[in-house]
Amino acid sequence: RSSRRRLKLSSLRLPLKNARGLSLRLSGDEMAARKLTVAMALALSASHASASVANFAVSNSLAAFMGMNPIRKVVTLLQQMQEQIEAEGKKEKELYDKFMCYCKSSGGGLTASIEASNTKVPQTQTEITASEEKLTLTKDELAKAQEERTAAKAAMQQATALREKEAATFAKEKAEDDTNINALDKAVAALEHGMAGGFVQTSSAKVLKRVLSEHQFGNEEDRSTVLAFLSSEDGDKYAPQSSEITGILKEIGDEMKKSRTDMVNAETAAIQNYQELIAAKKKEELALTNAIETKSQKVGDLGVAIAQLKNELTDAEESLFADQKFLAELEKGCSTKGADWDERTKTRGEEMVAIADAIRVLNDDDAMDLFKKTL
Repeated sequence: RSSRRRLKLSSLRLPLKNARGLSLRLSGDEMAARKLTVAMALALSASHASASVANFAVSNSLAAFMGMNPIRKVVTLLQQMQEQIEAEGKKEKELYDKFMCYCKSSGGGLTASIEASNTKVPQTQTEITASEEKLTLTKDELAKAQEERTAAKAAMQQATALREKEAATFAKEKAEDDTNINALDKAVAALEHGMAGGFVQTSSAKVLKRVLSEHQFGNEEDRSTVLAFLSSEDGDKYAPQSSEITGILKEIGDEMKKSRTDMVNAETAAIQNYQELIAAKKKEELALTNAIETKSQKVGDLGVAIAQLKNELTDAEESLFADQKFLAELEKGCSTKGADWDERTKTRGEEMVAIADAIRVLNDDDAMDLFKKTL
């Protein structure tokens, strides 16, 4: 104790970086004391010791001169540092394992996403090409349907115009035939009632004369006989021939009526044909209208589908590029992290070895005796 009191703090002005010996005036075991102190400094510097740790070591060194068992304090400090490094290593190992798990899981997910994009991109391109071809074909079909519907409408208009014209002609011809046949019937009735002289002066006789002059009813001889009768000023002188003329007029009348009947039948057939044509064209127009509506809708749907497919293609290409870039960066980062971890593990191991060596040296009985002798 008297020797310790003789020591003053003013004699311990030793910088931390120069802590190779506790007194340059020591003799005998000087080198051993220096080795002990160097071991302590190496152990402290090999760990993560900060300035506070160094100061704590200095304070313990000072306390040692004041009787506070500094070796045990340093050993305790080194053991605490050892536990701290182990805890930090364990925590870093957990974080590293999580990161590497992320690398593996994310890498697998990115690889799957890239494979899916590599499948989707050409598939979408194929769908776009097929849809565009279908769109072109549908547009052609739509244009054809529109042309055919226009043609059907035009055909109905033409058929209607022709039917109206034919109906007007029929009405005119039938009215004329009715008039002619009526005049002939009157002539026959007049002759049968002995009124030939009075008939030739009537308008019906003039009508009948015009008909026989303009149309080829009967034979020429019969027509000549009747025309002569109708052209005479006194029809009574043909009384002896009235029966013959009546017979001729009846034959001509039958022929005229048959012609009128044929004309009526033709008109009826024309009307029926027109009605059937209009019905068929209306049916065709309706079918074409439905086809136009369907194909117009299809054109619109295909246009929307193609736009969506192009958007999907753009998204897939962008996603593929982003995934490939991120995967490359991830692989690089994970590889770098692995190398960093190996270096960190190596450094921590060296720190633990250095601290263990220092603790072993400080716990040795020879070290304690040597340190006491140094003091």
